[in-house]
Amino acid sequence: MDKSNNYILLIEDNEDDIELTQLAFKENKFANRIKVIMDGENALNFLLRKEGNREMDSIGRPTFILLDINLPKVDGLEILEHIKKDPHIKHIPVVMLTTSKQDEDILKSYELGANSFVRKPVNYQDFVKVINNLGIYWLAINQSPGDSL
Repeated sequence: MDKSNNYILLIEDNEDDIELTQLAFKENKFANRIKVIMDGENALNFLLRKEGNREMDSIGRPTFILLDINLPKVDGLEILEHIKKDPHIKHIPVVMLTTSKQDEDILKSYELGANSFVRKPVNYQDFVKVINNLGIYWLAINQSPGDSL
């Protein structure tokens, strides 16, 4: 699948952070679509194809996942654990993008298989720079197995 047609999955419940992330990707001129899921239960249903959710079958796997830790219903660490245990999706890179400053969250994220842990900057221009760096690395530099698995 052509990387330019792939999308980024943003699992985030804060509407302001969703808007900031979308604006930062747009400002950095990344053409990838961003699919947003706002709670952990819906994210698991989408990723694990539960509750009859077959949307990922039609749109393909995301290029990478931006995952917040503090989510309603199911937290980001539990989602990460499910992702990394599922043979169909475990190769999708997961970047924890969160406001958490807890050392335990960083350690647990890496223990569960996170590919990266990034704290959300408070300043908008710093946030745009972080998104630019994430986008360049995960969309242009990184080589992932893609949908062939």
